[in-house]
Amino acid sequence: MPTGKVRFYDEEKGFGFITTDDGQDVFLHATALPQGATTLKPGSRLEFGVADGKRGLQALSVRVLEAPVSLAKRSRKPADDMAVIVEDLVKLLDGIGADLRHGRYPSSSHAKKIAAVLRKVADDLDA
Repeated sequence: MPTGKVRFYDEEKGFGFITTDDGQDVFLHATALPQGATTLKPGSRLEFGVADGKRGLQALSVRVLEAPVSLAKRSRKPADDMAVIVEDLVKLLDGIGADLRHGRYPSSSHAKKIAAVLRKVADDLDA
């Protein structure tokens, strides 16, 4: 079976292209993806069958051999460091919760800082 890398894949449109190891472009339709997969990241190594389609080569029965490691995961904080950050965040939110129970919202500048911290922690966890 031929192998190659995903050049691009558009989940919304349901198709993309694979560049084979010998440099050919192969059309990839969503129906050829492995069961349960909805998207592929560029650079993912694949093994696939090939059929001659109306407009050229088309991939069949795709199998993911190796997915690229995301840049976010490479720069991810160690779990021990994230545990400390999350614990501090919980303390911060407990304080805000107490203020809210007494009818006091945080000031707008304080609320913006808290929202930024929440987004950053969420991004770090989601990486």
